[in-house]
Formats: sequence, structure tokens, C-alpha cells
Amino acid sequence: TLVIGLDDPGARRLLDRVRPDLVDRGVLVVGYGESEDADLRVGELSLDGEGPRFIVTGAQVAGRRTGGAAADRGLAVTLRVPGRHNVLDATAALAACVAVGAEPAGVLDGLAAFRGARRRFEARGRAAGVRVIDDYAHHPTEVEALLRAAREVAGSGRVVAVFQPHLFSRTRIFAADFGRALGLADEVVVMDVYPAREDPEPGVTGALVAERVPLPAARVDFVPERSMVASAVASRARAGDVVLTVGAGDVTALAPEILAALGRPGGESSP
Repeated sequence: TLVIGLDDPGARRLLDRVRPDLVDRGVLVVGYGESEDADLRVGELSLDGEGPRFIVTGAQVAGRRTGGAAADRGLAVTLRVPGRHNVLDATAALAACVAVGAEPAGVLDGLAAFRGARRRFEARGRAAGVRVIDDYAHHPTEVEALLRAAREVAGSGRVVAVFQPHLFSRTRIFAADFGRALGLADEVVVMDVYPAREDPEPGVTGALVAERVPLPAARVDFVPERSMVASAVASRARAGDVVLTVGAGDVTALAPEILAALGRPGGESSP
């Protein structure tokens, strides 16, 4: 069985390329998503700060209906993790679990109880009315999905993104894409590149990303000195905002420093 997201153009192109071979080998293809032709289709989607709620309809998976007659009306799914990307991931999980014999009701209970993984929209604390959330996103599509989810959670507040590019090569190749994705935030602080396994490349710094964020210059900072990041964030954030620490490097360690900096003017930090 192949479970594949039909909302993604790249996935569709790959499926079209290999479909004859899949048919020859007897592989069952289960397409999921919001697309009209999805076998498991997401509908009646509600995205808000309390967690997504939606209905999955369709549902012939490995020869089984996902809920008998109830599947004709659709299966109601409730999540505790925000974002349209998690809605699609949950639908893929439902398809995969049912394909290997799991009962749909048990899968729905498991999805409703799932609170996320470490460094994936992980709440790190609150200070002075500002929530700090940490996420491992280090590719442009991940950053975009993260910021869209943060927008749902922030409500009337703003989204302040602290982004640490990961790898010199990735920064050079995707600087423009990172910039576009970060443009979904209200305020952006870009750190310097976390080198990981790579040697520095001349001219490749976090400034490449900061320069490509389509926001007014006053709302974007390139802060190469790590020791200055927490204060730069605290000076931008205000009560009601969501601050995101984003990247696969040591940006995650900044969350306590940001909370402390936010708390200094009089706010109280909480774990």
C-alpha cells in the first residue's frame, strides 16, 4: 500500500511517473488530502488555537471501509497540535493505520491524544504575556508550515520569528525561499549560520536570508552575535505575541534566555 499526499504537486508528478509499475505489482494507492480526487479527503476543516477539527471522507483502504456505514458520513477528527500540515499528517496516519488493520476508532482516539514531539511546536514558557515556542524547522517548506500554524495560535497577537539557518550550503541554495517563508511573520530576527558538519563559505551568512525577507527593514534584524539575540527579541515582543525559536542548530537553547529577557521589565517567567 502506498499512502501519498495528493495536494503536493511533486508527489503527484512522482505518482504519475510510477503508477503503471505500481498497478503491475498490485500496489494499492491511497491518496489523501483536500483534493477532490483524494481517496481520503479532508473537509469541514476548522483551524484555531484550540486545535484543528475536520471530517475525513472517502475511505476504501486495503479493502476495508474506515468506519463501515459511518464512513459515508465521514470520520470526525480532533487534534491537539496546530497547523494544516498536521491535519494532512494525521490523515496520512489514519490511512496507514487502517491499511495494516487498526480499528478507526482507536486511531482517532490516538490522534486526539497526541500532543506533539519535542522541538515540534514545543511550548517552552511564557513571560510578560509572550509565549515562546521552539521548533526544529530548517527547510523553507517546514518554516512556512510552522509560521502558518503559529498564526492560528497567535490569534490577535503577532508572530515573532527567531531563525537560525542550518548549514552554509542550504543557506546559499535556499536563502530566497527562507526569506519568503519568514515573510509570514510580523517580526523577524535572523541569526548567523549554524555550521554543523560544514566549513564556512565566503559570503554566506544569515544576512543572505535577512535581506530576502519581504518585510519593512525595521521589522527584520540580522543579529550575528548570539549573545545579543535574546535582548533583540525582547525589545520587539509585546504581550499577546508568540515568539518562535526556529532551526536545527543550538537556537533551541535560546528559549530560556529569551524568557529571562522578557521577564526583566516586570513580567514573570513560567516553565
